[in-house]
This record gives sequence, C-alpha cells and structure tokens, in this order.
Amino acid sequence: MRATFRNLYDQFNMAAFIRDRRTHATSVLRLALILVPMAAAVGTLCAAFLRSLDAVTRLRFAFPWLLYLLPIGGFVVGLLYHLTGRSVEGGNNLIVEQIHEPGGGVPLRMAPLIFFGTVVTHLFGGSAGREGTAVQLGGSLASGFGRALRLDAEATRTLLMTGIAAGFGAVFGTPIAGAVFALEVLAIGRVEYRALVPCLVAALVGDWTCLAWGIHHGVYHVDALVPVDALLVAKAGVAGIAFGLTGLTFAEANHALGGWLKRVIPYGPLRPVIGGLAVIALVWLLGTRDYLGLGTLAATPDSLTIASFFGPDTHSWSWALKLLFTVVTLSAGFKGGEVTPLFFIGAALGNALAPMFGVPSGLFATIGFVALFAGAANTPLACTFMGIELFGAAYTVPIAVACFVAYLCSGHNGIYLSQRVAVPKVPAAHLTPDATLRDARTHRASRRRTRA
Repeated sequence: MRATFRNLYDQFNMAAFIRDRRTHATSVLRLALILVPMAAAVGTLCAAFLRSLDAVTRLRFAFPWLLYLLPIGGFVVGLLYHLTGRSVEGGNNLIVEQIHEPGGGVPLRMAPLIFFGTVVTHLFGGSAGREGTAVQLGGSLASGFGRALRLDAEATRTLLMTGIAAGFGAVFGTPIAGAVFALEVLAIGRVEYRALVPCLVAALVGDWTCLAWGIHHGVYHVDALVPVDALLVAKAGVAGIAFGLTGLTFAEANHALGGWLKRVIPYGPLRPVIGGLAVIALVWLLGTRDYLGLGTLAATPDSLTIASFFGPDTHSWSWALKLLFTVVTLSAGFKGGEVTPLFFIGAALGNALAPMFGVPSGLFATIGFVALFAGAANTPLACTFMGIELFGAAYTVPIAVACFVAYLCSGHNGIYLSQRVAVPKVPAAHLTPDATLRDARTHRASRRRTRA
C-alpha cells in the first residue's frame, strides 16, 4: 500500500499542477478584464439602439407621410456605404468570416454605419429587424478592443464570438440563447465549446447592462394550457417541416432577389431607391401598413403585431405578406436584420397552421416564433433555449422537436452564407470540408445551368 501511494505521489507533479492552475487563472482573469468592459459597451450601444428604434417607429406612426421618403433615406444610406463602408458591406457574414479566418479584422466604422442605417430604415418604414445591427455592433466593438490590446489571432477570434453573444443577448433579452447562438452560428453541425464560458459571460453582461439602462423587452404569453403528449409532439414535428421550408424560402428569395438587383443595378445607392418604391407600391396595392418595420409596435389597436398571433383570431396569409415585404426591403440593401421579421413570419405561420392541427393558435405561434428562425439560421439549439427563455419550460419538448425538424428541412441553405458546413445534414459528396453555404449555393446554381 505504501509503495503504491509513493508511486502515485511521485507521478503526481504538484509543482506542475499548481503552475498550470496559475497559468489558467491568469488567462481567465486577463480575458475577464477585457471581456466585461467590452460586453458592457455593447450592452450600452444596444440600449441606445433599441431606444432609437422605439423613438423612430413612434415618429413614423405620428407622421405616416414619412413612408414616402423611404427611397430617399435608402439612397442616403446606400451612398454612405458606397463612399465609406464598402469594406463592411458584408455585415454579419464578414464577422463570421473573420472568426473562421482572422485577417484584417472588422473595421470599427461598421458600428456607426449599421446603427445609422438601421435607424433610417425603420424611420421610413422598411421591413427589417435588429439582430443584424446588434451582432455587427458587438463584432465591431470586439474587433476594436482586440486591435487596441494587440491580441493574437486566437484571442481575437474568441473576442469576436463574445461580441456576437453580447449583442444578441442584449437586443433580445435572451443571454443563454445569445451565448449558444454565437457558438452555433459559425458552422453547421459543430459548436465551438472552447468559447462557451466567455460567450456566456459576455451575453449576461450585455443583457444586464441593457436592462440597467431601463430597456424592457417584449413579453408574449401562451394562455392555453395543453398537455404535452406524443400527439402534440408529433404535430409540432410535422409543423416543423413547414417552418423549415418557409425559412429556406425566405433565405433563398432574399439571396436570389439581392443577387438579381446587383446584376441589374450595379450602382449600389440606387438599389434601395428601387426597393423603397417597391415597398410603397406594396402598401398601396395591399392597403395596409401592418407589415412595415419590426412588427412589435402597432400604430392603431387593430393593427397586426407579433403579439396578435398569440390571440384566438386566425390570420391565414400574414406570414407570406411579411415575408414579401422583408425580402424586398433587405435584398434592396436596406440595413437591419432578418431575425425579428422571422419571428413575425414564424408566429404568423404557426397561427395559420394551428386550426389545421386542432391546437390553440398561441401555442403554435410560440413554436413557429423560434422554429422558423432555427431553420433559416441553422441554429436549433440556440432557438430552443430562446423558446425556453421567452416562453418558459412548459413546452420545451415540442419547441425543441419543431426547431430540430426545421433545421433538417432547410437543407444546406440559410441567411448567413459565410456559415460553414462542418457536418452535413445529409450526405453531400459535392461539399468539401468546411465548405460555406455560399459554396453550396454556387454548386446548386451550376448544376441547374448544366441541366438547362
């Protein structure tokens, strides 16, 4: 026994153990000293951004004629990017690319440009979101911190991921989902666990900072209590197919129309002018302004918002109309994001599907709210956590099932073309290791041309 203990003691190098722990503690402390102020700065910017969105949306409600200035506002933002922001036009995709292959970093000017561009979009009525802006604010500030402190490539890579987590967590009030989103969005089938704790800390600090500035996030209630049984889970799975295919449609329509406009109108500042005129024409043709802006505030009590789809009334085609308005807005080059419109589209589609499945509309609106985003962004884990954070744990199982099915059904498509395919959803011989969704899309296009 004594000999065995002596052998164990000899093999256990106490000095090396203490040295390793000290090195680890020093590294963690160094990262925390950078991470906390960076995330707090991101949370502060997100708070200012959310207040600005609220203010300009209410201003647009008070002065409806502002809609007719949408083409002019789009031209101003397009010209500003054309003259000073060509290097940051990639937006979220640029941040993802810099995380995969650190190079020149994310220019700091991305932050003011995307802030101003998104506020202008919402002031004049463009149908866009806010997640893209929050992620770009976080990525831009994180990259700026990395350059100022002369961090190496690996540390900068981690810091960029924490910037995404801080921005996402702060703008939606979902820090767990924000942390997981930053880990999951980079590559299909692979989660970057090395940055798990830093991303969680950044998302929490960003969210707490945003709340400390008095920001209140929207609250959605599921009034109906339905027992979670095998039948409900099966229905959620079938509905997940519809959510995944709709997410695929949204992403592909956005990329296709955006690519077509770039070919037809090479001069960038003119594309938002055409898009703005198209949005105005849609408002006149359909006789409604319910599909402008974020979709979280209403100009009148009878106007549609995301909250409307959690009530008893059925809105059969609202999801398709919001999809149309958003695709026209974003593909023309207006700034913002896709996620909040995807929440609107998903909740509206869930509301429309609910009567067919014999379930309360609020329940399927809840599931569609996150599942359609899961399919469009290829982030089923983050969206499952978001569903729990926003709606509680009562419907975790059907939410998770719908998110996972939507993820599978959206294929190798998505709103972020720089996302890599680490583990294909289905066998795909044409995909090289770590091919991007852009590569997959290019391959599909070449196959279609060959067949034609």
